[in-house]
Amino acid sequence: MRGATSIVKGKRIDWSGIFLYVWLTAFALLMLAPLVYMASTAFKPISELFLFPPRFFVIDPTWDNFYDLLLVTETSAVPFTRYIFNSVVVTAAIVIFSIVIATMAAYPLSKHMNMPMREAIFKLIILALMFAPQVTQIPQYLVISNLGLMNTYWALIFPHLAAPIGLFLMKQFLDQIPDVLLEAGQIDGAGQWTMFTKIIVPLLKPAIATLALLTFIAAWNDPWSAMVYTTTETMKTLPLAVQTISGGYGVVARVGTLAAASFLMIVPTIIVFVITQRRVLETMAHSGIK
Repeated sequence: MRGATSIVKGKRIDWSGIFLYVWLTAFALLMLAPLVYMASTAFKPISELFLFPPRFFVIDPTWDNFYDLLLVTETSAVPFTRYIFNSVVVTAAIVIFSIVIATMAAYPLSKHMNMPMREAIFKLIILALMFAPQVTQIPQYLVISNLGLMNTYWALIFPHLAAPIGLFLMKQFLDQIPDVLLEAGQIDGAGQWTMFTKIIVPLLKPAIATLALLTFIAAWNDPWSAMVYTTTETMKTLPLAVQTISGGYGVVARVGTLAAASFLMIVPTIIVFVITQRRVLETMAHSGIK
């Protein structure tokens, strides 16, 4: 045996690699434990919710907590499905518009060398990354209020569009695309819009998937926009409804009901991550973001 490597029957065994994988697997299971416990609690009957010591896994799964979730929210002015619908509409609009704006804005910043004030605009984008979102909440509220958009879907969508992180991500990925591809398109007589849609957008799929994932997580889990820009119950979103259940504002909060609501919150995020994870890894490998 030499160092952390040994030879057994002609095969070299890398003990350091095995130890690393075991160590990382243990930490991965440790990070997954809260999610697994939350999902298990969502399906626990009342008889298992208050056991001591508590059980990590559910023994007799039931859908009662999800039925209770609907019953709890019946005391409000709108059904629970309205919160889900609002979150789906707002999140989908934010993801789509953010991708369109980021890709179209990053294209001239990266590939149009003769664009006026190109470097100054990109420096302003980097400067915007240094400010916390809370810094712009009051100006955004004043703009939304003066435009008369309060209690509308646009009030929940507009503040999340044109995010600096999305534009920065797209620009950095576009810088890795060779300019000769665009020069070949120009030689073939393609216009700017044709080159953008036929050459740039297909090559941007990893970055688009990454931006879609980041934007989806931020928009789907954001309760503050609905809290700030809406005053009617019909415009509330799912994260705010979950906070209402956990806080007990006029309703009886239960552990199982809250776990069921949290489970409904996290399932879409997991699905989107599973769909986009391969593209996300490609973006991190090729865009220079560590």
